[in-house]
Amino acid sequence: MASLNVGNLGEYLREQRRTAQLSLRQLADAAGVSNPYLSQIERGLRKPSAEVLQQVAKALRISAETLYVRAGILDEKEREELETRAVILADPSINERQKQVLLQIYESFRKENAVEAAAAAAAAAQAAQAARTAEADHAGAGSIGAGTTGTAGTTGTAGTAGTAETPAGAPAAAAERPADAPDA
Repeated sequence: MASLNVGNLGEYLREQRRTAQLSLRQLADAAGVSNPYLSQIERGLRKPSAEVLQQVAKALRISAETLYVRAGILDEKEREELETRAVILADPSINERQKQVLLQIYESFRKENAVEAAAAAAAAAQAAQAARTAEADHAGAGSIGAGTTGTAGTTGTAGTAGTAETPAGAPAAAAERPADAPDA
């Protein structure tokens, strides 16, 4: 198949028609639409209905859902779900009961994964918020200047910015010596 990197629906249809080695007239006849109308769609002058897209897709032997996505009628996620369902329903090697069971299992997996994805997204948002809060706290502690009180509750000196980076339980450098002690 040719590259799918095309700008819009009309260009995509033209590329698919050429890949199928069909003339504009041949595709129009196979899809049951007029030649001028199909030409206008390919040139981006007309936006076809879902029914026309389905007919064109059938004539090109491509997924109608792909054309719906290109036309903005359907989003990508919906297309994938519909295609999966269509494949299951069209499979002649399984009976109707098996198809329904497969669709139920498929839907339960989708719901379970959606719940897990939502929980993961919430956890990621909480982690990002915690990181922003910690960064803001750290930035605030780093701006403590000479003669101000650090987080240990002692008066700091130039070069001692409190205990923002001191491990838990370890004494702060400013707390170990008095503020008026000479530097070593």
